[in-house]
Amino acid sequence: MTSNQPFVLKWGIISTGRIAMEFVKDLLVDPKTRGTTDVAHKIVAVGSRSVESAQKFITAYAPNESGIKAYGTYNEVYADPDVSAVYIGTPHTLHYENALAALEAGKHVLCEKATTSNAAELKALLKLAKEKKLFFMEALWTRFHPLTLELKRIAEEGTLGDPVVVHADLSADFHIESLPLNHRMLDPKLGGGALLDLGPYPLFWAMLALYEHPSNQNAPPSSIVGSIVKTPITGVDASTSFTLNFTEHLQAQAILSCSMQVPSPNFGATIRYKNGNILVKPPIFRSPAFTVQYYDKPGGDVVREETKSFSYVGGGWHYEADEVARCIRDGKLESSLWGHEKSFIMMEVFDEVRRQGKYYLPEGVEKVDRVQ
Repeated sequence: MTSNQPFVLKWGIISTGRIAMEFVKDLLVDPKTRGTTDVAHKIVAVGSRSVESAQKFITAYAPNESGIKAYGTYNEVYADPDVSAVYIGTPHTLHYENALAALEAGKHVLCEKATTSNAAELKALLKLAKEKKLFFMEALWTRFHPLTLELKRIAEEGTLGDPVVVHADLSADFHIESLPLNHRMLDPKLGGGALLDLGPYPLFWAMLALYEHPSNQNAPPSSIVGSIVKTPITGVDASTSFTLNFTEHLQAQAILSCSMQVPSPNFGATIRYKNGNILVKPPIFRSPAFTVQYYDKPGGDVVREETKSFSYVGGGWHYEADEVARCIRDGKLESSLWGHEKSFIMMEVFDEVRRQGKYYLPEGVEKVDRVQ
């Protein structure tokens, strides 16, 4: 393979919902528009509940692509010999069985967040992926954005010192009073509520700023405190806050929140260091800019600010797809940027917050018992 011949990853798409639509649209963006020449993407199959809905999806979002197969079941996608990697965009509580079937069929997997219903399900999937020598990654797309990479570089080069406090929130008013009870945000059988849908993003910024910081030495949170307000409509969490302490090597805390009843606040994500701050402009899942504030002395006054803005062709999902392609090309089983351990820690946090908030999914939804 020469540099003029990019590695082409052949994708099968599971689900035809909004998130799958966004991902597919980005797969079809010319990689050269983002400076990528070593990998490329081809959609070879789409699976839905019927052949008609799969074909409708292909016609709507990949009208100029030839040869994409429309399947009326997910199993046909897993069995297709032309599919190398499967993208799973179904509701949270279906991720485990979808990913399990894909791995058992010998396919690499990119699975939307929250990765599974609980940490035990994810642990089982990771074990199987390693046994089968297959790549598996949570689709935490924000981790691969150019903005995130630049923010991480500045945060860790030393000038700002160690992180101390992270504030992050992602909320949206879903007008839940008007939603059908089987909507993904309201239905407990689909893992409904704010935490598993919106919560991965504030938690991501805590993971990036605190867990990934070199001074933390890969230590998981030393304590987790969660609080949930449930909606009386279906009993799922309407608003949730959770605090993580990282005290083994840092003296740091993350104060995180999410709600499906109000819009996001304007502070987005704020990371406070000994020698300054980083202010991440909302929306925190696809921020357009961040501002770095530098103090004149530790705990002093802001004497300098620098704002960095980012734009690109597409929605931003293609960066995670490029990472998957490179890892598979290079024979890696996990990403060095967003590896298995980080996804597992996130699921453990969600498990603990739900436990403290007494939010339990209906019997039979969780396919693997909680990690004891």
